[in-house]
Amino acid sequence: MMGFFFMTVFMFAIAIPYHHWTLKPNRIGFVVMYSLTFFFANFGPNATTFVVPAEIFPARLRSTCHGISAAAGKAGAIIGAFGFLYAAQSTDPKKTDAGYPPGIGVKWSLIVLGVINFIGMLFTLLVPESRGKSLEELSGENADENGGEQQAASPRTVPV
Repeated sequence: MMGFFFMTVFMFAIAIPYHHWTLKPNRIGFVVMYSLTFFFANFGPNATTFVVPAEIFPARLRSTCHGISAAAGKAGAIIGAFGFLYAAQSTDPKKTDAGYPPGIGVKWSLIVLGVINFIGMLFTLLVPESRGKSLEELSGENADENGGEQQAASPRTVPV
């Protein structure tokens, strides 16, 4: 949540006074603000996409579901990168890059990213917390038909 929160703060801090940051003497400030946004992206949501799937999926399905989660994250990154490229084009058709339709501009694209970061922070509240429990306890894998926990056999005992 902290990563999404600070990404939201820094996106809005870049986007709202965007024309201030584009002036020549303020470009270093822009780079610092963007670097902090990138740091918190890796500090929070990026690390979470690797750690959380390993904790919340049942042991039998963990590797498959972790792969699906990773693929979904990569697909989202591709959509975000191309979406920003198209959205960040100038609203003036004469100022757009060759081959691109007019967009909403960099300032509004950054504001949209800030809103998406805020929504990501809210969705983080839906991620289950393991609270120190094992994967088997969370998924109920060791529960018998009566709802109780089965006792694991000791490695030194041989069932008779």
